[in-house]
Amino acid sequence: MASAAEQLAANLNYSAFARATDLHKRLWFTLGALIVYRLGTYIPIPGINLAVFQHAFSGQTNGILGIFNTFSGGAVQRMAIFSLNVMPYISASIIIQLMGTIYGPWEKLRKEGGEAGRKQLNQYTRYLTVVLAVAQSFGIAMGLQSQPQVVQDPGLFFIVSTMAILTGGTLFLMWLGEQITARGVGNGVSLLIFAGIVAQLPTAILNLFSLARTGSLSPFLLLLVLAGAVAVVLAIVFIERSQRRLLVQYPKRQVGNRMYGGDSSFMPLKINTAGVIPPIFASSLLALPATIQPWLANLSAKGGIPAWLQWLPSMLGQLRSGSPTHMVLYALLMIFFSFFYTSIVFNPDETAENLRKYGGFLPGIRPGKRTAEYLDYVLSRLTVLGAAYITVVCLVPEAMYSVNNAFTLGGTSILIAVTVTMDTVAQIQSHLLAHQYEGLIKKSKMRTGRTPAVRGAR
Repeated sequence: MASAAEQLAANLNYSAFARATDLHKRLWFTLGALIVYRLGTYIPIPGINLAVFQHAFSGQTNGILGIFNTFSGGAVQRMAIFSLNVMPYISASIIIQLMGTIYGPWEKLRKEGGEAGRKQLNQYTRYLTVVLAVAQSFGIAMGLQSQPQVVQDPGLFFIVSTMAILTGGTLFLMWLGEQITARGVGNGVSLLIFAGIVAQLPTAILNLFSLARTGSLSPFLLLLVLAGAVAVVLAIVFIERSQRRLLVQYPKRQVGNRMYGGDSSFMPLKINTAGVIPPIFASSLLALPATIQPWLANLSAKGGIPAWLQWLPSMLGQLRSGSPTHMVLYALLMIFFSFFYTSIVFNPDETAENLRKYGGFLPGIRPGKRTAEYLDYVLSRLTVLGAAYITVVCLVPEAMYSVNNAFTLGGTSILIAVTVTMDTVAQIQSHLLAHQYEGLIKKSKMRTGRTPAVRGAR
């Protein structure tokens, strides 16, 4: 027999959505915030010669600038005020999260601080975001000024103004993401990245069909690309919704004349515990050689590199996107970061201790150390599957790009877009379920309020 929650979920339809007025306000707020974000990606930084900059940017599409440009929805290519996007905030969040597992005071704050501890760590994240944004904006300003004819009036004023504009843009997006999370639907920061990725999707599809129409792309290859994209999306949905459920039982206990407990629940373990962090880290590391390779090659041609380092530019050139060496290193780095990040976000010893503290246990497994060993055993095998899944999903688009560079979206972009969509849809369903529950509670109160009056009349 279906539970009450399952029955309510089965009854979700357009009429239920039409009655959820609070959800409408949240959706309109989210849409308005995303429109504001997209408008900001078209406002360029003052003092930039965009034609010269875009010509110089065309040679850096496979480096770090290309990754930032994909996540920012083309803002880097236009050198807009939102060029840094929320990448400093994401980097700061990851650093604070990592420090929260190895730095004693922050670890205690994360575990025992409760809501106040979480707010304190969030404040540290904001401070670190400012530091990273200032450092990155300074590097961008100096890099722009070093390029000939890119900056119209180079000098101290351009550096300071660029740093202020880029840092302010990042802080505004950080605030906007927090507002979306609190007053809208979905995770705000993830939705901002999602909007930047999806904004380039129509251009990529039109470019694909344009190449097929002109004969640059054969119909068979076009069908292969489309089928591969659909297969990747289906694989992401299937794996992200898959779980390994471990049965957790709680013993019965007697309080007075009553028996409490004796319930059972499930501990869900995701196959991909690390999420999208492994491909982001791996692609960022591999983008560094592709970014400095043209500069080293130009320096080598002018004789600015010693003879014993003349091999470095050619070796870095073999790491370009789509090359066999790049794909092998990409796969190895994703596997490494899958295990590394999973070990950080899920601690078997801590989970086993929490189960023992609340009286729960896994059937057939003794509480404490044996439970932690069993959780580590299960999680290690799930991580193998998760690492293989991430590697395949991210390498299929890379392989397609190496055959023909028509399809420009990488596996990381597709993974982020699909997972954010699934998370947002799940939150919309949660709001609809909450609205249905509120309606049932109101009807129940109205019925119980009328019953005494009827009995008194009799």
